[in-house]
Order: sequence, then C-alpha cells, then structure tokens
Amino acid sequence: MVKDDLADFFYIYLFPLRRSSDFSVCCSYVQGSLPSPETVDLKPLYDRAKSEFENYEKKHGGFVPTKNVQLHYLEWGNPNDMPLIWVHGSFTNAYELADIADALVRSGYYVIAIDYYGHGRTKIPEHDVSLYHVADDINTLMRIKGIPKALIGGWSRGGIIATAFYDTYPDQVLGLLLEDGGSVSTNTHYHKMTSEELESRVHEIFKDRVSYPLLDSEFEAYRAFYDHEEGGTQFKLLAWLTQDANYKWTIGAGLEDLFHMSGEEQFLTTILRPTNATLFGQSMAIIEPQIIYRNLNVPMLILDPVSNADLFPYEKENEELQKQHPELIIHKVYQDTGHNIHYEKPEEFVKDAASFLKTVKEHWKKENKPNGQ
Repeated sequence: MVKDDLADFFYIYLFPLRRSSDFSVCCSYVQGSLPSPETVDLKPLYDRAKSEFENYEKKHGGFVPTKNVQLHYLEWGNPNDMPLIWVHGSFTNAYELADIADALVRSGYYVIAIDYYGHGRTKIPEHDVSLYHVADDINTLMRIKGIPKALIGGWSRGGIIATAFYDTYPDQVLGLLLEDGGSVSTNTHYHKMTSEELESRVHEIFKDRVSYPLLDSEFEAYRAFYDHEEGGTQFKLLAWLTQDANYKWTIGAGLEDLFHMSGEEQFLTTILRPTNATLFGQSMAIIEPQIIYRNLNVPMLILDPVSNADLFPYEKENEELQKQHPELIIHKVYQDTGHNIHYEKPEEFVKDAASFLKTVKEHWKKENKPNGQ
C-alpha cells in the first residue's frame, strides 16, 4: 500500500478498491505513475477471464428495472435464508463481497450485493440522482424479488446508502450492518478543522493526483490494470472496467462528476456548501444519522476500524450513538485496522456478521411473540 497517509486517504475514500484476491490497482497511481503493461501476452488470459466472468454472471448475476436504472446485482445462497442486501463502497462494486460470499451463506445469509450508479454493470442515469434514489432502487429490487424485509448493510458510502434506506423504508429493515460508514455524519471530522487545516488537507489529497488512463478497448484496460504479481485470469477485474461518454475504457468513468469530487474546489464545495454540489454529492453530505436513528427500532452492528492513521476517526460518535440505544446497537471496534475491514480481516468480519444474524433473529423472535411474552 502507499506509504503516505494522505495519499492513502485519497486512495481509499475516492478509490476504495484496495487489493483483493481478484483485483488490484497499482498503488503508484496516487504516487504519480500508472501501471505499465508487461511484455507477457495477456490476450489468452483476457479471453479466459471474459468466459469466466460471463459464467459467473449467469450463475450469480441479474438486473432489475427501476425508475432510475437497470440495476445490476449479484446473489448467493438460499432465498429462504435471512436476506442481506449489501451496498458497496465508492469505486468498487458488488464483487467486493465475492471472496467472502460463500462464508456468509454458510452462516445463514442469502446475500444480494448491488451495483449502484456508475459502478460495475449499473449505468449512471441521465437525470439527477442521490443516495436516496439508490434506496428507492433497493426497494424496487426487494419488491420484484418478493423480499418484504431484509437486513441492509454496506461499506463506507454503501453504509450511508443503507442509512438512507432505513430513513425512507424503516418498516422493511430487519437490521443494519454498517462497516465504517452510515453511523456518523460524513463531514464530522472535516468540520472540526479550521478553514486553513481543511484547505491544507484537501490540497495534500489532490496535489499528486494522476487520472486513470483512457483506453480504446476493454482488453487494453484489462492489460493496464492486470496484477502480474498475482497472476491468473483475475476475471473480476472486468467488473471495474467501464466506458466513458466517448466510449473510452477506464475505471470509474463519470464517478468524480457524480460525486462532485473532481478537484479541490468541488471537494471543498461538497464539504462546506453541499447545496452547490451535485444532488448525489449533496445527499452524501446532508445525511445525519443522529436524526435518522433517533427512534431506532432494529438491531444495528457498527464495525469501526481504528488505527493511528484513522481515516474516519468516529469512535467517540459511534460510542455516543450506541449509548442512545444500548439494547439495539453493537459497536465493534477493530484495532489497528484500515478502512476496508472485510478485506483486511475477512474471517473476523464473517464471524461478526454471523453473530449479528443470531442477534437479529432473537430480536424479531421476541418482537413477534404475542403480547410481548
């Protein structure tokens, strides 16, 4: 990983791909250089990756039409088990759960992971959309698939979308699994800074930034981002490759504009003057979990990574929220852990998710007893 914590902040917050067993973006991206293709002929591997990707999609993938978009999703497990609808972080997609999906299924979950706008196989709508529009899409997905209620979870920005879903459709939520996102207002840390501190921090984030390359074909993009150290087909890498408005292949086409984070000025605007940002960026900034969860009535698991270079130092705020609802909220702190818990500590993540499933079932068993017996 990159050594500089501010570069790491930029890499994780705007581009939280991290390394996984099927995809990595060279960390030198934020250091000022791009991954360079090796002399190895990758065309045979690319052809195999295409075939493996298509087969995986046939087995696990699908689309549902919503009023906003054709929403892509992946699913694993038995629909009769506890539904967990998962929302990914920024610049990743439904495949972020692929490596631990089987373990979650063995724990008793029926897992559905969506791609929201501009990620994976879901397009960015032509009309203005917000995090709440994604919540509406999830509601449509549940209706089409015949899921009256579900456990809603998400990582980072996905956790905030999970909070937006609870805000809009509380009666359809069995529980909430929030991985370093959605339990504390997004800009809490920034608003504690002086103007000078904030401007300096944002400048440091953007000063060495280099854009992803724009390439003429999917194969060229696959070759550019292929991890030669890892080897294999890395077929899930294809889920990260998208086309921009000019049909060039890259990663995250259009997302910086959607998020209103394409430069220092936009970044600061989203933090300080969110109503001047895009609707999507605005919705990210104005969601206030303290208000949304004031009358919380379902179990919640907050997964809170803590380290010396904590990207989102919200431990105190999470503790306060837990104290408001001690009978409903579990606040699990992961010491010496980065932003992406489910990659960095997958076994512990699955173990905690499995334990939470039991908690949710017990809660509803008590709630559904006649006369509260």
